[in-house]
Amino acid sequence: MIMVTGATGTVGREVVNLLVAGGAKVAAVTRDPAATAFPDGARAVAGDPSRPQSLTPALDGVEALLLSPRAVGGATSELLRLAAEHGVRRVVVLSAVTVEYGGGYRRFAREFELVEAATRASGLRWTFLRCADFTANALAWAPQIRRTGVASGAYGDAATSPIHERDVAAVAVRALLDPAHDGRAYAITGPQSLTQHDKARLIGEAVGRELRFEEIPPERLRQLMLAQGLPEDVPDRLIGYAAACLEQPGPTTDSVARLLGRPALTFADWAAEHADVFRELSPS
Repeated sequence: MIMVTGATGTVGREVVNLLVAGGAKVAAVTRDPAATAFPDGARAVAGDPSRPQSLTPALDGVEALLLSPRAVGGATSELLRLAAEHGVRRVVVLSAVTVEYGGGYRRFAREFELVEAATRASGLRWTFLRCADFTANALAWAPQIRRTGVASGAYGDAATSPIHERDVAAVAVRALLDPAHDGRAYAITGPQSLTQHDKARLIGEAVGRELRFEEIPPERLRQLMLAQGLPEDVPDRLIGYAAACLEQPGPTTDSVARLLGRPALTFADWAAEHADVFRELSPS
């Protein structure tokens, strides 16, 4: 059985879907099973990964664990200790490219470095997926694009290679199931380096509407993101990384293509799939 922490998140939900589709037994961790719908074949596990003892009853029979640092918080070492005691053999960690390439505020990279260090010390076999920024981060633009046709942000010329959540999930599933990936750290990115102007243009092409990117001061962007209900650390993560990528573009790797044997999905692919989220609101 595979246990997935962060199972309701952007990547975790895709991992659950892919595992179930492949016939694997899945324990999908959620704090509120009654409010969460998983595909048939996945077992919803009530628990809070940041309080690992809550997962103890579900760890028996688990062979591999997907560890989402955002879901686990500061409890990585305790969770991995419990996992090892219950016979878990392998852990796949969703880490960040900043561990390998730098960029953004140092404290955020340090968080992932500590997770990786705790994982190495756990005695479990491990794989680290050091992810670029997610294509799904662009969903933060959806409310303003629907209303105004403008995507507002800081550092419009900052260039990154955003990765589709399905590609992250597909690589994670390979690593969870195949011991050939044990002891490996992969920097996984999308296939194209794009500025924020490029992303707004590609969303516009997907919805059939001319969109533009409007640069605003970082603090103004931060306030707008908090007003949308995003956690307080998210604006600092995104703004800090964008500032760094203005000076030095984020990395572009071919890891996804090598690991999956197909081209990585593009931002244009993602925008086409999510076009309805960005479409103009109809008059009421």
